[in-house]
Amino acid sequence: MIYNSARDWQADSARKILLFGMSGLGKTYLSNMLRDDAGWFHYSIDYRIGTRYMGEYIADNFKREAMKVPLLRELLLTDSVYIASNITFENLAPLSTYLGKPGNPELGGVPFAEYCARQAQHREAETAALLDTGRFIKRAQELYGYSNFVCDSGGSICEVVDPNDPNDPIMSALSRNLLLVWIKGSDAHRDALIRRFDRAPKPMYYQPEFLKQVWGDYLTEQDVTEAQVNPDAFLRYGYARLLDHRRPRYAAMAKWGVTITADEVAAVKSPDDFNTLIATALDRKPAD
Repeated sequence: MIYNSARDWQADSARKILLFGMSGLGKTYLSNMLRDDAGWFHYSIDYRIGTRYMGEYIADNFKREAMKVPLLRELLLTDSVYIASNITFENLAPLSTYLGKPGNPELGGVPFAEYCARQAQHREAETAALLDTGRFIKRAQELYGYSNFVCDSGGSICEVVDPNDPNDPIMSALSRNLLLVWIKGSDAHRDALIRRFDRAPKPMYYQPEFLKQVWGDYLTEQDVTEAQVNPDAFLRYGYARLLDHRRPRYAAMAKWGVTITADEVAAVKSPDDFNTLIATALDRKPAD
């Protein structure tokens, strides 16, 4: 780790961290606070994915739908309109919309093969965005004059790394440059996330073998064909399993850094509170 004690952390005038954990536990809350209240550089992995690496896929999907409308088709073919994604740190909907949901097209689903192809695009994009982190640390310092840096990772980071491999290229590159911080949720947080997801299912990234297993189980248990699958019902079915699949992967990643809890994050009201929390996490590291 780049910090081995609270003293190391507190003495550093150019702090660098990466926050990871399930979406909804406070990564973006902390990142926004550090950016807005303490002047940290905020590097969002999902924003980087949706702009640099998947922006063309997303825009082409919009255009594909627009080409189905005669008026828009004519305007597009004559370069009379411009269609692009307006993705922001606060609104990543264009990325999740492109990932889509597998199942019945009449219910907004996409064929499973196409869904898997988009998942593979996301995996490649997330890998590249994570490996860009070191360059952005340097860029933030040299180009914009930022000393402190926070990387707001996506919930699927644990799906594109092998934290049990000491030579994993992504984990090695990240740990050389930042302190990895796991925001750990409790069983109560898990249940709350499931309830929230049930109200508004959203597209997710799945590790390929896990996705195939969950998809096959759903088809068998529901006794349906691919074309009969309700996309939202499938996402609800897989979400709790996805949380349980990711938890040990996050825990393995945490061995490369430190752990804080979602309850501790909820108590953070200022950058000073956050700095104190990280110092505490570093000092209790041997007990993790």
